[in-house]
Amino acid sequence: MTIKVHERLLLTGAAGGLGKALRDRLKANCTVLRLSDRADFGDAVAGEEMVLADLADADAVGAMVKGVDAIVHLGGVSVEGPFEPILQANILGVFNLYEAARKHAVKRVIFASSNHVTGFYRQSETITADHPPRPDGMYGVSKAFGEDLSRLYFDRYGIETACIRIGSSFPEPRDRRMLATWLSYDDLHRLITACLTTPVLGHSIVFGMSDNAVTWWDNSRARHIGYVPQDSSDVFRDAVYARTQPPDLTDPVAIYQGGGFVKAGPFGF
Repeated sequence: MTIKVHERLLLTGAAGGLGKALRDRLKANCTVLRLSDRADFGDAVAGEEMVLADLADADAVGAMVKGVDAIVHLGGVSVEGPFEPILQANILGVFNLYEAARKHAVKRVIFASSNHVTGFYRQSETITADHPPRPDGMYGVSKAFGEDLSRLYFDRYGIETACIRIGSSFPEPRDRRMLATWLSYDDLHRLITACLTTPVLGHSIVFGMSDNAVTWWDNSRARHIGYVPQDSSDVFRDAVYARTQPPDLTDPVAIYQGGGFVKAGPFGF
């Protein structure tokens, strides 16, 4: 059973793929779910509020955050691409979010970081949250910035944050890489719930993955959160192998944990 410890919860990026997957699930975590994105994405229903806001607009972000008890921050650019949109949404945007949290006394944030913070580690390695970042592109750099900024706001202002390095969250794994990185929608909700309800969160980095037999990430540094995944990519393994070719072990996509992101670009404006 999900315990409601927050009256009003904010979900940013509510129009995105994960936002849509969490919209109904997160209603179990609060009395009122405030949904936000930068463009109109429909009408609120019972138990919901809608606030349109561009993350690069500090005033709009302030209005979005005012009156909430905690934030699940999924908003921003979620793929590799030119730097300017990433700069506005993921760097300026996350600064605006934490400044608004500080001003409005919001003390807990769940920040959607990414496995692409560490995408240039090899698939033959197992890493923990203590390993230094090795971003595989500007998107990964922006998420590393968000992790560092959230740490500053914890150390200076006491805003607790869980930085969830989301792997690959889809209904099922799409390829062989995702057998290691897959995170089911239900496990994502379980992880967010654990981060919202653990008594002492502090500043924590946790890898967002289901209970996959093959994994590159050691989540032992996040046991205090109490996340226990219940799904696994293993049930999809035979089907994934049947429809995909063996990896080319000379291809950087198969060498590094970031997969295709390690070759994505360009970075220019």
